[in-house]
Amino acid sequence: MASGNPLDAHLRNGDDDLQTIQELGTAYKKMEDQLGKVIVGQSHVIEQVLISLFCRGHVLLVGVPGLAKTLLISTVARALDLSFKRIQFTPDLMPSDITGTDVLEEDRTTGKRVFRFVKGPLFANMVLADEINRTPPKTQAALLEAMQEHRVTVGEETFPLAEPFFVMATQNPIEQEGTYPLPEAQLDRFMFNVTVDYPTAAEESRIIKQVTGTYEAKVDPVLTGEDIARLQKVVRRVPVADHVIDFARDLARMSRPTDPNTPPFVKEMIAWGAGPRAGIYLVLAAKARAILHGRFHATTEDVKAVALPVLRHRVFTTFNAEAAGITSDDVIRKLLEVVKPVESFA
Repeated sequence: MASGNPLDAHLRNGDDDLQTIQELGTAYKKMEDQLGKVIVGQSHVIEQVLISLFCRGHVLLVGVPGLAKTLLISTVARALDLSFKRIQFTPDLMPSDITGTDVLEEDRTTGKRVFRFVKGPLFANMVLADEINRTPPKTQAALLEAMQEHRVTVGEETFPLAEPFFVMATQNPIEQEGTYPLPEAQLDRFMFNVTVDYPTAAEESRIIKQVTGTYEAKVDPVLTGEDIARLQKVVRRVPVADHVIDFARDLARMSRPTDPNTPPFVKEMIAWGAGPRAGIYLVLAAKARAILHGRFHATTEDVKAVALPVLRHRVFTTFNAEAAGITSDDVIRKLLEVVKPVESFA
C-alpha cells in the first residue's frame, strides 16, 4: 500500500504495518458492536481488556457480584474466536486442578501401564480465574508461572501453553472472609487492574429488559488467534517520542516515597510505589490505545488514559491515608495533576 505518511518507514517491518493498524481499528469497531449485543455499557472496561490483549497482558477485574465480569470475558473470547476456560477458585483447589495431572493407564497393545498427562483448564487461549483470591498460595503460584512464563511444569516435564495466552481474573472487593490476598509479586504480573462500576440508571433498565426477555445474542468472531499474534507484534513497533517515555517514567518514579524528587503528598500518603514494570506497561498500553483509536503514534494523553488501571495495584497507601479514606486512585489522580509532560518541539 503506497502512502506518503513519514512514519511508513518506521512502522513497516516486512508486512504493511500501517494497513494492519487500520485493519485493527476497523476490527475494534466491529468488536465493540459484537460485545454491545451482550454487554450493556462498560465501554471503558471493554477498551482496557482489549488493550491488554494486544499487549500480551493479563487483567484483574475488581467489582461486586452481578456486574457481568464473567459474561464480559467469555463474550470477548467468542468475539476473538479463542478457546476459553473458566476456573472457579475455591479454598480446596489444588495446583493440579488447574495445570493438569498424570493419569496411569494400561496400554492394551503391550499390557504395560504408562502415565498420560491430562491437560488442565490452563491450556486455553483465554482463562477466566474467577474469584482468584479464594484459593491458597500454592495454587496461586502455579497460576503465576503460567502468567509469567506461558508454560506449565508438572513433575519433571514442562508444557508450553498455546499462544495467545491471557489470564482474566476477577476479585470481589467487599467480602474478604476466607480469602487469600494476592501477594504483591503476583499483582504486579497483571498489566491492568480494572474497576468494574455499577451501571447507570438507563443502562440498568436496558440490562433488566434484555435479561428478562427473550433476546438471544449471536456473537460473530472478528479476529482469530493468528490475527491477535500479528497485531501484538505491530503494537511493539508503534513509535513513541522520548518525551512520552519520560512522562511514563516520571509517573512511576514520582509514586515512590523514597525518590528525592517525589512531591510531599506522596511521602505522606504512599507506603510503597510502582516499580519499573509500571513504566513499561504505561508505554505499551499507550501504544495499543493509540492504534485502537486509529492513530499511528502514542501520546502523553494515551499514557494519562491508562494510568489508573496500570498504577492502582502498584501503589500502596499508608495507614494514615487509609484512615482518611484516601485510595490509590485518589493519589494517582493527584499525581496526574502534578506531573507534567515536557512537550517535544522537534
